[in-house]
Formats: sequence, C-alpha cells, structure tokens
Amino acid sequence: MTLHRILSWTPAAVVFDCDGTLLDTERHWETARLRVLDDVGLTPAPGFAERAKGLHYTECGQLMADEGGRPELGPDLADRLLGHFRVLVCDHPVTMPGARDLVRAAAAFAPLAVASNCPRDVVEPGLEEAGLLRHFRAVVVPEGTIRPKPDPDVYLTAAQRCGADPADTMAVEDTHCGILAAVRAGLTVLGAGPWPGEETAALTDLWVETLEDPRIIRWATERTPLRTSPPKPAAAPSPTGSGLRQAAAP
Repeated sequence: MTLHRILSWTPAAVVFDCDGTLLDTERHWETARLRVLDDVGLTPAPGFAERAKGLHYTECGQLMADEGGRPELGPDLADRLLGHFRVLVCDHPVTMPGARDLVRAAAAFAPLAVASNCPRDVVEPGLEEAGLLRHFRAVVVPEGTIRPKPDPDVYLTAAQRCGADPADTMAVEDTHCGILAAVRAGLTVLGAGPWPGEETAALTDLWVETLEDPRIIRWATERTPLRTSPPKPAAAPSPTGSGLRQAAAP
C-alpha cells in the first residue's frame, strides 16, 4: 500500500495500541523497571530499556531476571513491575500528542478498539481517566486464549469485535513488538513516534513522528463512514498466526 493509497483510504475499523500510542506511559514503564531493579539489586546488560520496550510485563520481568543472572526471580519481578506501573499510570495519565484528536475524528467514521499488552485493569482505568474509553467498542488484552503481542491475537480479536475484516482494518502502533503483531494479523499499520530505524519502519505502511502530523488529522477528519450503522460486535475468534506481509517503507 503506497503513501498516497493510505491517505485516501477509509478503513472499516481502527485499532489503537495503548502504551506510547494513546497514553504516554513509556516513562512510567521505565520508572517501574528501574524501581524493580533497585528493589532486588540487579543490573541488566546495556541496551535493556530498548529490548524491554513493548514486551508483555511477564516477559519483561523474566528479561530482567535473566539479564540480572537470577532467572528464578522472573515471576516475582513481573509482579513487582506491574504493581509499580499501576500506581504510576493511574496517578498520572497523560495522552500522547494528537491522540485525543485522532480518536475523536476516527470514531466519527469507523468503530474503534484498543489492542494492548497491559492488563485490562490498567488499560481501562487509564483510558477512562484520560476521557478516551467511551470512544472504543472493545478493549482487547492478553487473557484466556488471547496471547500477547508479538502474536497476532489481540489485533485479530479487536478487528473481529469491530465487525471488520483484518485486511480492512488499520492498526496504530509505536513499537516493533506491536507492529509485528499487527502485521501478522494482516492489518494496515500506521506507526507513530521517533524514527525507529529502517527494519521497524519497513514493516509499516506509513510512519509519522507524531499523531499530530497534519496529514493524519486531515485524513481522519475527511473520511466518510463506510456504513450507515455500525455492525454488531462479533464473538472473539480463535486467532492463528500468519506470515509477515510485505509493507512499504515510508
């Protein structure tokens, strides 16, 4: 899908990542990770923060334990990490630049969902506090048989609950892990944030530095709904992975 095609396309649904896309929570994850490492006196290898970005908290806890030479502490560190993060995000919810305007504009032409690696009791209160939760038909997180990113489950389920085919759905993401999940689910991907490097950007259909990018806000406000009335939410699918599709670099 070319740049011109993206900005003239109307998706049947839009699915947003939460951390770092809708809510500015990466700072909270960084603080929480540092607090956990300080709690137990572990020092990970250089570059840990980048490797940890976007991981499910259980995987991040195990990564900290492995890199600190105490792999048996993985579950304990994961619990500590989530505990610190819950306090930080609920006390200080901050939306990412442009997120509020894009959500409001997109909600006028398509059903919306959130696909996050965070637990539901973290995602929903944060979105509610930020005034965004009411815009979303579904919030999908890893629970039951739904696996975390980079598996495609959260995106497949979110598209299904919006009544849309994944091929007709747009994902909005900021991390390599999340982009892999969206691509594996067959969604068109809008990436947003500081330039991630060629490898990650090449997996997206368009990369912008911020959701405040005038092209994106104009695109969303000019869309016409594909349906006169939204479809009823469908039952959750039984997701299966698919191979990576080829995506054009921005």
